Amino acid sequence: MTPEFVVSMASEAIKLTLLLSAPLLGVGLIVGLVIAILQATTQVQEMTLTFVPKIVAVLLALLAAAPWMLAKMTSYTSHIIATIPHVIR
Repeated sequence: MTPEFVVSMASEAIKLTLLLSAPLLGVGLIVGLVIAILQATTQVQEMTLTFVPKIVAVLLALLAAAPWMLAKMTSYTSHIIATIPHVIR
């Protein structure tokens, strides 16, 4: 196992992690921004008001993106398992 191989595997893992987390984080960011704008316009400064809509939106985004995320994770895991014989040499 060469250092280049280890770096490439770590790079792939980080890229996959960022790719899988991006939709959920994006939805949370957008919902939080919309709630913050609504709070600023109505001058309602309740801290707990942002949590429930964000949780619901992220949950819905997770349900919508789950098949795609599962396919990506399965593909990556299959690739890792397929490279085990090459790593052992």
